[in-house]
Amino acid sequence: MTTGIREWLLEGEHKRASQLSGDGREQARERDHPWWKVMCLTGVGYFSTLGYQPGIAAVAAGVLSPLATIVLVVLTLAGALPIYRRVAAESPHGQGSLAMLAKLLSRWKGKLLVLALLGFAATDFVITITLSAADAAEHAVENPFVPGFLHGQNMLLTLVLIALLGLVFLRGFAEAIGVAVVLVGLYLALNLVVVVDALVHVFRSPHVIVDWKNLLVTQHGSVWAMVGVSLVVFPKLALGLSGFETGVSVMPLVRGGGGDPLRGRIGNTRKLLTTAALVMSCFLITSSFATTVLIPQAEFEAGGSASGRALAYLAHGYLGNAFGTVYDVSTIAILWFAGASAMAGLLNLVPRYLPRYGMAPSWAAATRPLVIVISVIAFVITWIFDASVDAQGGAYATGVLVLISSAALAVTLSAWQRGRRGAFAAYAVITVVFVYTTCANIVERPDGVKIAAFFIAAIILTSLVSRATRSLELRVERVELDAAARRIVDKAVRGGHIRLIANEPDARDEAEYRDKLREAEENLHIPHDCVPIFLEVTISDASDFQSTLHVRGEKRQDFRILRVKSPSIANAIAAILLHLRDETGIRPHIYFSWTEGNPFKFLVRYLFSGDGDVPPVTREVLRRAEPDPARRPLVHVG
Repeated sequence: MTTGIREWLLEGEHKRASQLSGDGREQARERDHPWWKVMCLTGVGYFSTLGYQPGIAAVAAGVLSPLATIVLVVLTLAGALPIYRRVAAESPHGQGSLAMLAKLLSRWKGKLLVLALLGFAATDFVITITLSAADAAEHAVENPFVPGFLHGQNMLLTLVLIALLGLVFLRGFAEAIGVAVVLVGLYLALNLVVVVDALVHVFRSPHVIVDWKNLLVTQHGSVWAMVGVSLVVFPKLALGLSGFETGVSVMPLVRGGGGDPLRGRIGNTRKLLTTAALVMSCFLITSSFATTVLIPQAEFEAGGSASGRALAYLAHGYLGNAFGTVYDVSTIAILWFAGASAMAGLLNLVPRYLPRYGMAPSWAAATRPLVIVISVIAFVITWIFDASVDAQGGAYATGVLVLISSAALAVTLSAWQRGRRGAFAAYAVITVVFVYTTCANIVERPDGVKIAAFFIAAIILTSLVSRATRSLELRVERVELDAAARRIVDKAVRGGHIRLIANEPDARDEAEYRDKLREAEENLHIPHDCVPIFLEVTISDASDFQSTLHVRGEKRQDFRILRVKSPSIANAIAAILLHLRDETGIRPHIYFSWTEGNPFKFLVRYLFSGDGDVPPVTREVLRRAEPDPARRPLVHVG
């Protein structure tokens, strides 16, 4: 019974690991789609925020909501959009801004930064699931046709929706672009009807505008005061910026076309991002204005009829309960599907990075264990926030803003490296604005940082434990020998044996190699009648986990040498020995000298710097990679 459950949970683990360990080119071979259809896939998360954004804006900014929303739209079109158009050009395989930062900031500092950003990305996606489910429940319980016993049962309905989402993914879920197109098309059409009808009522009743203006003047005095307050409060509306990171992550699904498919994909992704931003900006401004002037401010507060459902309030109030119910159903559907999109994003994002760093347990490559973990976390967060849409807005905005700020930083650093000083200055200004917005949101509502800190701590702790437990597995993808290296190996094969001396290169002169050979003959008892090969491994980037070894051969004086760079000396030596055995049919011998020093210190050095006490680690890697002692390359230490 237990074995059957384990097999079911880990089904597809190895296939999924191979698909997600690369840079996104696996996904690029999937069937592509027109950019506008892929926009609908990202739009189930982006456009669905219309279900709660106007209400959250009204609570955060009050009667200044339309002005604060205009500031948000300016930041969207003049800040986030240019940033992500650049990200699309630099990560055409869907790696996103996290991969850009990983390349720009190499070694451990880059890896740790990516792990931290993964924590904020997890916050973004998990809160998308919980916030969307909570708002879907809000729309359901406030519908007049819903049975009375469900009124006030927001928590129960939210948990049920999250559980249903988890069950769907446990059975297996494929992103259905066709379903997304229908949902987004219907939802935007219904929102257009609601907004246009609301604006018609506004202009037929000019007194509501007059009342709104009087209230603005009463509360804020002057236009400059209104602008100043709007600039201060607009970070609270920042969840309306969501969708850009998802837009670039789905790039492999965008059809390229033309003579250069990759360039065509970049161009079409930019169309996707621009169109989505323009459509959303129009809806944000018009919906914020209509809901602010037509709905009493008290209705936006917790327990009010417009709390978390401002546009639904107008739909029922001005277009009737029948139309309002259709609007509620479409809203519930797209919000639920937004949760599905977020779940799919997490299931692709986390395995894409962590296995490449050696920082994912083996079960992280399987979908079902991750689904269970994510669902449990979503339950806990829903309970913490009491299924409140308004309460989760700050945490959601924090995740969104940190990702956008990191993207702005990545693009800024990239512009500097490419020598584009004008672009660097412009992107630097945008980065400063987003950093300010992020900090202001964190200070005002620190819940997002608390949740992100939990995710970051959990990811880093799990990653380091995984890195330690997987450090002794063979983690070389392939070994490639150049022509000179092949000639050296072929000559050794003709002699009937392959004997290598591990050498830490120093001066690399004749004296160094003669001393090393004499030491091997005296202390390691290497046969005097053989001509050994010196194997020299130098550390490349020790923070990398998997690598391809490019072995170069050379001859210095009368000595034959194989040279290679690798994140780990012991792992590289073990991989080369196994490769030589498989290519030649001869069991190679490797000769080491013992390393003097504290074994614990060497263990730590091996984990983080790739060297340490090489002989025993090499032998252990070989033992795990080749369980048959009769076929295992031989390790000699003296």
